[in-house]
Amino acid sequence: MKDFTQINARDSRLGSELRQLVRLAIWEDLQNSVDLTTFSLVPESSTGSAAIVARQAGVASGLDLLPQILSEIEAQVELEVCLHDGASFEKSQTLCKLSGKVRDLLSLERIALNFLGRLCGIASLTNQFVRLIQGTRAHAYDTRKTTPGWRYLEKYAVQCGGGRNHRLGLFDAILIKDNHLAFHVDSTGKRISPAEAVERARAFAMSWPDCQNRDVLIEIEVDTIAQFHNAIQQSPDIILLDNMTNEQLREAVAIRNELKSTTQLEASGGVRFDTIAAIATTGVERISVGALTHSAINLDLGLDWVD
Repeated sequence: MKDFTQINARDSRLGSELRQLVRLAIWEDLQNSVDLTTFSLVPESSTGSAAIVARQAGVASGLDLLPQILSEIEAQVELEVCLHDGASFEKSQTLCKLSGKVRDLLSLERIALNFLGRLCGIASLTNQFVRLIQGTRAHAYDTRKTTPGWRYLEKYAVQCGGGRNHRLGLFDAILIKDNHLAFHVDSTGKRISPAEAVERARAFAMSWPDCQNRDVLIEIEVDTIAQFHNAIQQSPDIILLDNMTNEQLREAVAIRNELKSTTQLEASGGVRFDTIAAIATTGVERISVGALTHSAINLDLGLDWVD
């Protein structure tokens, strides 16, 4: 099955984004100064050990990125990671241990917890959605509804929670949405049909230099069965079924199956905990859930001193 590019911990784009965000976080906290509170109370020679501990249960994300975060902070500390990204953990469980200069440990505390809390929050929320559709053919996908600047990190966290990544941006796949169709009106006032839009998009992808050496996915959004009938004539890779009822989703799946089409079907629009399981039983392969990133709450983690 053709799919979108998936983010992993070794992705160079993820590393580049992480470096920039950590540098911004350092500047926010320290600017061109020092941690005034810590420097006023803690001798430079003091050393100690601490652990990042879960205040609630969840799914890990960001622990495998901690070496990069600590390197960017230039902290003189040693790191012991107790579990890896994608693993589940319980309340009060130790996620990692840090030892070294106390000044560094205190100065990096909030930066590290902010990154881990955000990423673990997304991974944990994603995992809740994923568990609700286990046993079906459907997979939960994220969207581009991400925090500006955090696109790759948040999509990485979705993967840690068992979800899948939709397109990374406007550059790596074609998604013809309702506003594209609504805008395109010819001299007679007629709007372009979904099938015509797919045909034009495919021709463009075959001729555009940046697309010729890669398999660019073509997806189109429809919101009626009539539009679906029209769009599937051109066999796009994916048809996004926007805000359709479960009955309409089942009808679209039946039509696709009768045609023996290889087009994948994606349900979208206001997907919630109480609706995703029923959507998954309609036979669609993909369910896009904007909430995975735009509604995730940071997981509660803390740094505690250890003997």
